[in-house]
Amino acid sequence: MTIRKAQIKDSVSLVENNLRMAYETEGKRLNKIILQKGVSAVLKFPEKGFYLIAEINGTVAGSLMITNEWSDWRNSTFWWIQSVYVLPEFRKKGIYRKLYREVKRLAKKEKNVCGIRLYVEKNNIKAQKVYEKTGMECSHYIMFEVES
Repeated sequence: MTIRKAQIKDSVSLVENNLRMAYETEGKRLNKIILQKGVSAVLKFPEKGFYLIAEINGTVAGSLMITNEWSDWRNSTFWWIQSVYVLPEFRKKGIYRKLYREVKRLAKKEKNVCGIRLYVEKNNIKAQKVYEKTGMECSHYIMFEVES
């Protein structure tokens, strides 16, 4: 297994992973054209974030995206893990754990990353258990949102 930063050539796999993840976890069918543009934007403009992929024998077995949140309190950046997906046939093989380990390694190398965060669907208990096993803890914050 190879863990690496995604490249433009990985965009088809990343779009498919995002489509599957949204449907599996929230029953949402994403607009593929908008999603393709969103994935491409991250791959073309590193200031938006980056994707990591786990590749096995040429197959993108799993992926996640990192985005940035500036913290004025810490004068530093939080990395947000988003769009986590592992293909069903590759689950329970430690792929997310290895992706997360690489996120932590990269964050340590950066001078301005003060922490790593993610959000998870309230009812996605399986994912919550996976995150807890990696050492992440449930935050005391509650997230609110409104679409514009």
